[in-house]
Parts: sequence; structure tokens; C-alpha cells
Amino acid sequence: MQWYVGLMVLAVIVGTVLDMIHKGSAKYFFANARKTRARGKPVNKAAIAARTLAVDVLASGEFCNPRRRVAHLLAMYGFILYLVTTALMVYCYPTAATTTPSIVPQLWWLGALMVMVGGYWFWFFIRVDVAAEGQSPLRLMRADLFVLSLLASVTLGVLWAGLQASGSSASRVFFGLYLLATTVLFVGVYWSKFAHMFFKPAAAFDKRIAEADGTNMNLPLQTRDDPAQRERHSMELLRDAPMDMGLGIKRDAPRHY
Repeated sequence: MQWYVGLMVLAVIVGTVLDMIHKGSAKYFFANARKTRARGKPVNKAAIAARTLAVDVLASGEFCNPRRRVAHLLAMYGFILYLVTTALMVYCYPTAATTTPSIVPQLWWLGALMVMVGGYWFWFFIRVDVAAEGQSPLRLMRADLFVLSLLASVTLGVLWAGLQASGSSASRVFFGLYLLATTVLFVGVYWSKFAHMFFKPAAAFDKRIAEADGTNMNLPLQTRDDPAQRERHSMELLRDAPMDMGLGIKRDAPRHY
């Protein structure tokens, strides 16, 4: 299995690099940084990096919807536990000659179950095109490749582990299906949103830098001092109101289908 895990790591690296080349995201990121940073005021990048790590990465602070945030955190930390414990069992305890500490498989089960709870909760109850747009949860698009292959990999892994523990001969079939789903997950990086796990922290850090050094000031003004913002409301009373007024639509989830 060690060679297989190595191949999957290589597939993630190659897929991420190809995705960066295809989208030009890294090229744009560095070009924009060179263009804007020279105009900005000095900032404490270490403090901003620490805040980005604590808020945007570890706590998924970008999510306004609390249910979506909890589901994302469950899936994210579960996936990390699942990957780390899988690598430990494959590389440190590959045979029966080296006894695996009981805490390692226990954490593997915990990580897998966290992924399944967060992932299926998101898929059936939180996904925008299902929860708000009334689409069927069985409607599939290529953009769903990441979450579906992740759920398939983890679910089949759990089924395989359960069957193997019970001594069932069907465990071999599920082991093959588990490898197939896992291969799709890691080899499909170029076609899925897997690489967003690496891009999002960099984008969040860049956004915080732009806010701190003032280089985001070229963005459209969101203030009533802007004539365009005053005129965009048909209601006279909102033309001089604070910017956070007039958002009553957000008080009610869009479930009127």
C-alpha cells in the first residue's frame, strides 16, 4: 500500500500544479501582489498571517451560515484525521509484526465518521441548489466531483473496515471499490475543487493584506456617499439610511418553492 499512497500524493501535486497553470491563479496572485503592494502602507504581515490561520483556516471564518460552517469544520478536521491516521498505519505499522496502537484506528474511525456526518449533512440539507433552489439531491454536476468522490472513498473505507473486522469475504470487493473511489478523489484534482484547500488560505491572506494596507480602496464604494449607492434604492427612506438597512430578505431563508 505504501507505493499506492505515494502515487496518490504525487497525483495531488501534479493535479494542483496543472490546475494552477490552467487557471493562471498563481500568476494573477503574484502579479496583483507586485502591482498593489508597492502602493500600500507598511503592515505587520506576521500578525495578519497568524489571524488568517486562526480565523480563516482553523475556524473557517468565511462562512456566514453557521450550519454550513459546522459541516465544513466536521469534514475538514475529519479528513485531516482520516489522512494522517491512514498514513501512520500504512507507513509505520504496515504488517502484523508491528502492533498498531489502539488510538490510531480509533482516530481513523472518528475522522471517517466526521467526514460522513459533515459531508452528507451538506449534500442533502445545506447545498444551495438543493436547500434553496429546490433541485433534487441526486442531481449531479462535474463541480460535485470532489465532495462525491470524498464521500464515496470514506464511506467505502468504513464499510470495508467493518466487513474486514467481522471476517466477511465481501471485504475484498469493498476494498477494491474503496481503492477505486480513492483513486478518483486524488487523481481527479485537476477536474475537481480539491485544490481549493491550498488556494483558499493564500487568497484569505492576500485579502487581509489588501484591507490592512489600503490597496483594496480601488474597489467599489459601499457607502451612501456614493451617488450610485443612493440611487439604487427605489424607496426614498433607504437613500440616506445606513448601509446595513434594507437587508430584510436575509432574515428569511429562500425556501418558498
